[in-house]
Amino acid sequence: MIDDPFGDIPNSRLTNKSNVVVNLSLIPSAYHHLHHQLQQIRVSTFTLSTIPLQLGFCTITHASSNLHLHSKIATMANDSEQTQDLVGSYFLNLWRLKSKTASKDVEMMNSDNEDEDMEEDDEPVPTELDTVNSSGGFSIVLLDKLSVQYPNMYVRSAGAKGTVAIGFTTEGFNLRRQPGWEANSFGYHGDDGKLYRGQGKGEDFGPTYTTGDTVGGGINYASQKLFFTKNGQVVGTVEKDVKGRLYPTIAVHSQNEEVSVNFGKDPFLFDIKAYEAAQRAKQDTSIERISIPQTASYGIVRSYLQHYGYEETLNVFDEASQTSVPPVTGFHDNGFNEHAMYALTHRKILRKLIMDGKIDDAISNLHEWYPETIQDDTSAICLMLHCQKFIELVRAGRLEEAMEYGRNRFEKFYNLKHYEDLVKDCAALLAYEEPNKSSVGYLLEESQREKVADAVNAIILSTNPDLKDHKSCLHSYLETLLRQLSACFLQKRLLNGNQGEAFHLQRVLLAKNT
Repeated sequence: MIDDPFGDIPNSRLTNKSNVVVNLSLIPSAYHHLHHQLQQIRVSTFTLSTIPLQLGFCTITHASSNLHLHSKIATMANDSEQTQDLVGSYFLNLWRLKSKTASKDVEMMNSDNEDEDMEEDDEPVPTELDTVNSSGGFSIVLLDKLSVQYPNMYVRSAGAKGTVAIGFTTEGFNLRRQPGWEANSFGYHGDDGKLYRGQGKGEDFGPTYTTGDTVGGGINYASQKLFFTKNGQVVGTVEKDVKGRLYPTIAVHSQNEEVSVNFGKDPFLFDIKAYEAAQRAKQDTSIERISIPQTASYGIVRSYLQHYGYEETLNVFDEASQTSVPPVTGFHDNGFNEHAMYALTHRKILRKLIMDGKIDDAISNLHEWYPETIQDDTSAICLMLHCQKFIELVRAGRLEEAMEYGRNRFEKFYNLKHYEDLVKDCAALLAYEEPNKSSVGYLLEESQREKVADAVNAIILSTNPDLKDHKSCLHSYLETLLRQLSACFLQKRLLNGNQGEAFHLQRVLLAKNT
């Protein structure tokens, strides 16, 4: 049994917010976002009569069917409860994810990035390679020491033979060999200007380089090509036909060879920013050539409005699609079924009530319209609604009322271990004079109301007897598409050994609006 977070706070203490003390742990445990498979529900109404019921090849009478029918109804009820629990669990884990992120954000703000400073102090960014003590006559610079993906080197002295090289190698590369001589490695060599890739025989590639030259190498992860430069100009490119992580490698292989390396601390001779911009423009042009039917984009937007109950906007959207030039037609039949129209008006009303903080009215309407969704008063959806009511009372400064509400409504959740962290988060609002600036301040944001509204929306959609895709009640097709887009980028980066440009969906969407 967990401690009652409201039990140790006398009502008299509420007159001075700065003195309120709550007996709880403010840092919730770490949780991962779990993906649940939602079971499909089909709710039917049976009317018994004296007419025999046919089941397959067997005919049975009314009297003998009662037991089987009652069993079937009980099974369906259990399935419905299980489905609602899974929907609730999905949104509770979204809540936990937000709680974890908010706690980390506050910790980072309070620490003033001390950890970052410590990492920088542990080992300085290398700027020069010492060949005297290097293994095999040359040194290798690992990726985690590089500030950018493009390193370059200035050849101070070509030494006795000028066997200076720059390239890329994989983990486990033989440090006594030049880059490009071993399998899964690439090297642009200064003594002959040749490119070596995985063997001791080079191929014609570019000019030689020697004392006074600046050469560099980079990876274009979008095109899956390596490129090399000399004195600020691209020498050539080569296909990156190796999967996984590549490490920039610099080799000095004979007496008195000396190079200095720039990892981005000083301006590059090669304009890497202009190169990146040109490559990005080239990629964008290729993407723009991809044809997407107009009905597809309309269907995706329409499904989003349907799913979240934006009825008025949906009506305006449909009207505009018919009056556009040319009119958009056919998107009702492009694969987006109409199940999201289910209970559209009710879902719209409930969303508005929750977003306005009128939780009592929302609960009352749920009792009237969809009593099966909240008949279990310890369900996840009931917890979210009661927590939101408590949050609204705190938001309004009605602390005594919030305290009483918490004692009365949260008592039934105390013995349920899987709710402990969320109840504590809510109660923690009373521990701060300025709760909006605390680790639980996220509860007072509009996004928390929206999360509850989304959960109620999903639980209602899950009661649709015609629901075919049991996952569709969780989020819209638009969000499924964005999740798939993110997954594709992450998978692509994983194949590159987690190298290359990181993908941030929010940053991409914001960039399109600026």
